[in-house]
Formats: sequence, structure tokens, C-alpha cells
Amino acid sequence: MYHMILLVLDDVNQCTTILEAWEAQGVGGVTILESTGLGRVKKLSIRDDMPLMPSLSRLLQSREERHRTLFTVVETEEMVDRVIAATEEIIGNMEEPNNGVVFVLPVSQVKGLHGGQKRAADG
Repeated sequence: MYHMILLVLDDVNQCTTILEAWEAQGVGGVTILESTGLGRVKKLSIRDDMPLMPSLSRLLQSREERHRTLFTVVETEEMVDRVIAATEEIIGNMEEPNNGVVFVLPVSQVKGLHGGQKRAADG
């Protein structure tokens, strides 16, 4: 059975290191999305006392408060365990605050997964 691993990473500076660790565990491909959680959106929402044109430093600060959401599909639970362990070696225990969230979903059917990896290797 296939499994989808999703990681919402709080520290975007660790994204490259995590991608390298996943690849070292045999992950063939990862999709990366820029994402923001509801809590951060609420914290950055426009208030009545905010200026119409926020300062450049405010814009840059809000840019830093984004996440990266990584997801991949792997074939075995053993691979899931290895990927999560490699992730925690980099960012620490996922149960600690501000490390992010990782979850795994069962995938009932996959098409194109191996073909896509072969095309990437051939290119």
C-alpha cells in the first residue's frame, strides 16, 4: 500500500536540508508548496490602526512567516518511518512547538508515480 507523507515545515530555512535527507532515504520526488496557517493569517490580518501602506520592514516580516508544505508518496510503512526519522533528526521532535506538523495518509491508488520518476531520470 502506498502512503502520502505531508510535512508542514515551520522553518523554511531547513527545507533544502530536509529535501536532501528525504532523497537520501530513497524518496523519488517531492512537491513543495508555500503555505500559511490560519493562526499566522490572523496574526497578520489588517487592523483598523494599521497604515494603508505598510512599511517595507512589515512586508518583509510577513514574508518570513510562511511555511513550506512538502509532500511525497512512498510505497511502504518502513519508508514512512525512515522519512519521519530523518526529518526529526533535522528539526527535532515533531511534538515540540514550532517544529511543524507531519502526517501520513493512505493512498488507495497511484498512477504515473514510477513512470514520472523514470522520465525524470531519463531527462
